[in-house]
Amino acid sequence: MTQQASATDPASGRRPELVPDPDVEAARIEAVRRYDILDTPPDGAFDRVAAMAARLFDVPVATVTIVDTDRIWFKAAHGLEGVKEIGRDPGLCGSAILRDDALVIPDTLRDPVAADNPLVAGETGVRFYAAAPIITPDGHRLGTVNVLDTKPRSITEDDTATLADLAAIVLDEMELRLSALRALRNEQQRREAESRQAEMERARAEAERAAREQAEKDKTAIAAFASTLQRTLLPPALPVVPGLELACHYRTASVHDVGGDFYDVFPVDGSRWAFFLGDVCGKGPEAATVTALARHTLRAAAQIDPDPVTVLSTLNTALLTDVTAGSRFCTALFGLLAPGEDGGFSVTVATGGHPPAYHVRPDDSGEVWVKAVRPKGGMLVGAFPQALFAESTFLLAPGEGLFLYTDGLTEARTTQGTMLGEDGLTGFLHQRTGPLTATTLVEDTVTLLASMPDGAGDDVALLALSVPDAETAPDTGVAATAHTTAAPEHFGQE
Repeated sequence: MTQQASATDPASGRRPELVPDPDVEAARIEAVRRYDILDTPPDGAFDRVAAMAARLFDVPVATVTIVDTDRIWFKAAHGLEGVKEIGRDPGLCGSAILRDDALVIPDTLRDPVAADNPLVAGETGVRFYAAAPIITPDGHRLGTVNVLDTKPRSITEDDTATLADLAAIVLDEMELRLSALRALRNEQQRREAESRQAEMERARAEAERAAREQAEKDKTAIAAFASTLQRTLLPPALPVVPGLELACHYRTASVHDVGGDFYDVFPVDGSRWAFFLGDVCGKGPEAATVTALARHTLRAAAQIDPDPVTVLSTLNTALLTDVTAGSRFCTALFGLLAPGEDGGFSVTVATGGHPPAYHVRPDDSGEVWVKAVRPKGGMLVGAFPQALFAESTFLLAPGEGLFLYTDGLTEARTTQGTMLGEDGLTGFLHQRTGPLTATTLVEDTVTLLASMPDGAGDDVALLALSVPDAETAPDTGVAATAHTTAAPEHFGQE
């Protein structure tokens, strides 16, 4: 819904200023009111986005703004203390909100529209400005994520894409907040109605019965909320990677707790792909906060520099400096895939205190060759400021696979009452028969867990990668995915 541009002199080369369409602007303001976010107290999620933007772009000021009818209100302002709102002057946020794409002004004094903006002409002295609009699913631009500097500079197309990703993260947080507000209001209205009805019509026995029923409903609602929140912390499906088969499985130990395990697979450039799997210390809302921070940080950091050790170091810094993370830490494996000429992949894996991954391939005896990928020196992520991380590089050839897991698998107890452990898992992989694919690796492991008397006592996340044999390799990748939040476990394929 791009706005109408005002008339300009074609010979001047000036950036045309957009003029709001009255109907579009009215619908946009209605969307702003719908999210009910103006003049709300500070929120750590939005503050983290502004702080992350400042770090990623190395600028002194980064903001998250919502544009009202006659003002620009700051939901988060990193490096711009004491400023809560400014007038809706054109040139910066007031102009960025009228665009569908990012607005980048390398030198504001050379931009005839931005030069008169108070943030440029005033004591703040903004000389560089870049912003991405926060766009709702139905196309309304609520505000912007901005980065500002006091000296001119330029950014790349990848930088503008990163800025757009940050704006999308802000919208995700606003959607979660709106859903929570609606649920709270509905719950409050329902409770008030039940209370009035109980006072007028019910005797004490009926009230006690209703209370028991309500407790069961609340229990179900808590489980549903935990399940919904868990889904927001995991990818909805694995991507299709040419020449590679992917499979995953996720199971929480309790439907009432949000688990701390996380994983993802995503592209980092035209040919390389990144993957990670980790486990946050603890469970519940606090762990979910760290899980969300870890997943977003790993993705964002990989777009800047996908080197696995560098990515884990960035996450370590984020966990130590983000006040909402508290003293929580996590373990993680981060890997980088690069396709090789022989149909395989070069794999570089860095570890941060996580159990080893397993490189597997069939051998001539009909059994499976198993090697633990255990780079020496990887420390816990978020526990120590000077933490060191280690990496290992190897070839994943056709017919071979890579298996990653969280410690809920190795801590599961066998029929003898002992934990499976790394030795038990190695033996299980070594004695496997049949095709060695990502799908069968995950399916067989899920079956192993189901055969144990108590299943898994902790959350379990599994991620497997395999390269098909040259004779059977498909033209494109295969992705299989399953998200299970409670026993019994299921495995699905897409």
